Amino acid sequence: MALPVCEVGFCGGTGVYKMEGLDGLRQIDVETPFGPPSLIMVGQLDGKNVAFCARHGEGHRLLPHEIPFQANIFALKALGVKYLFAVSACGSFKEELKPGDFVLVDQFIDRTSKRKDTFFGNGIVGHVAFALPTCKQFGEVVKKCLAKALPDVTAHTDGATYVCMEGPAFSTKAESLMYKNAFQASVIGMTAMTEAKLAREAEMAYSLVGMVTDYDAWHPDHESVDVALVFKILGQNAGNAQILVKEVLRTVAAEPFKSDAHSALEVGCMTRDTPEKRANIDEDQRKQFAPIFGRFVPAKQ
Repeated sequence: MALPVCEVGFCGGTGVYKMEGLDGLRQIDVETPFGPPSLIMVGQLDGKNVAFCARHGEGHRLLPHEIPFQANIFALKALGVKYLFAVSACGSFKEELKPGDFVLVDQFIDRTSKRKDTFFGNGIVGHVAFALPTCKQFGEVVKKCLAKALPDVTAHTDGATYVCMEGPAFSTKAESLMYKNAFQASVIGMTAMTEAKLAREAEMAYSLVGMVTDYDAWHPDHESVDVALVFKILGQNAGNAQILVKEVLRTVAAEPFKSDAHSALEVGCMTRDTPEKRANIDEDQRKQFAPIFGRFVPAKQ
């Protein structure tokens, strides 16, 4: 059976496990070279297909480093996703970024070590540009959607740096102070950096809003983060997150735009067939990776 086609998609993490208000929402099984994805669903918003990925799987069964990021992004690419919006719980390193606030992220610092964060390998070589890891045009759309859909929510949209830590333990106080003072970071989480890297290789325009739940471990006047605190704040913000997501997906579906991310592999993929020499990639691999690399190393007709 042919997969439904979805140009816009959404990734949700802790506290955002389902999407209400989508018509005909159903789970989609997508085969990938990396095994099954966490959970992929497709529904309709204003008559247009949208895809939803629940990062941690049904019932929040996956730790951050257990999330099959490659499978998730590959599955969304196989569905045709060109615009990927994401929401992620995060801790704050700035007094003004308060629990309950929304933050538009535009930069990352990667502190992970256990993640598989590329589609390249096994004979297919490349290096995508990642100086600007989120899509600027998409960010402008999200700014407008925040102002329109959540006028009473404090949203910080002038840029923020997200530290992606390995987890699953939260930061030590020393680490928290390092990220705040030495790194000059804004927020911290455990998932979004890996997702952003793979989205770029999949030539998706990617934008991320962080939902602040705590002050990590640095703040002298607040208790250090724990699970109970995270879920308390997320419970209060879950409705707002869903309102924002639907506004963003609806806006992008109605007014798609061209992003530099959509051609990231044109200069990033080094391995490709030429008339003189066919790249040394076996036929099964060509077929498996067609959604990502098909125009560079096509399968035989």
